[in-house]
Amino acid sequence: MNPNKALWEKGDFTRLAVSMRESGEALVATLGITKGLRVLDLGCGDGTTALPAAALGADVLGVDIARNLVEAGNRRARERGLSNCRFLEGDACDLGELADQSFDLVVSIFGAMFAPRPFDVAREMVRVARRGGRIVMGNWIPGDPTLVAQVLKISSSYTPPPPEGFVSPMTWGIEADVVERFTAAGVPADRIRCVPDTYTFELPAPPSEFLALFRDYYGPTMNAFEAAERNGGAAKLQGELDALFEAANRSPREGATRIPATYLRVTVDV
Repeated sequence: MNPNKALWEKGDFTRLAVSMRESGEALVATLGITKGLRVLDLGCGDGTTALPAAALGADVLGVDIARNLVEAGNRRARERGLSNCRFLEGDACDLGELADQSFDLVVSIFGAMFAPRPFDVAREMVRVARRGGRIVMGNWIPGDPTLVAQVLKISSSYTPPPPEGFVSPMTWGIEADVVERFTAAGVPADRIRCVPDTYTFELPAPPSEFLALFRDYYGPTMNAFEAAERNGGAAKLQGELDALFEAANRSPREGATRIPATYLRVTVDV
């Protein structure tokens, strides 16, 4: 199996996605969605941004490499009566089933950044976006002190080294790399904008329970715990992540979690 597909089908990201719904809706509200706008949500998960876009009247296609998330997205769309939103299985590195210039807006929030061939991802996003359209990405920033960047950093220190030629998904959080990839896809540098923004995780449960969701259902963290258990380091990994989640929590309510996390918001005018 495709290793990236195996990683994201391994757990059940829908369990974590419940903590991302409010920020997903808030982000979509800034995108200028209008009725009939053709939107591609790439690396869409179970629809955290796709469903709010459809609720605003857009015609939305969500594409994700994980079959279980595609099935969950289609189920959520049916439950909400959103016939203008559908989900398909696909690879951000090769969207050959999608026609050139077929979308007004291409969105990828913490999704396509994890595909293994970033130059192919940029090329495909540009190819399927109509001229005059936009691409909007949300990408975690390497070394950032906030939650997800640190979860991935800590997790990677417990797993075997990646294979030769591996390109870290976190490089999508570096402006120079973003510009290089989209200019290689034919977009002038002055039409690429990168700004830091904040995404907030909200859960009506304590940080320890939020961490348990990462440990049990988030592919990279699951792999880290499996490797740590083989090497006798599981307790140390648990301790590091416990400290991170507790320190990051900003909820004023006891027994609740509110964790803001910085990301790089990328806008490309195609």
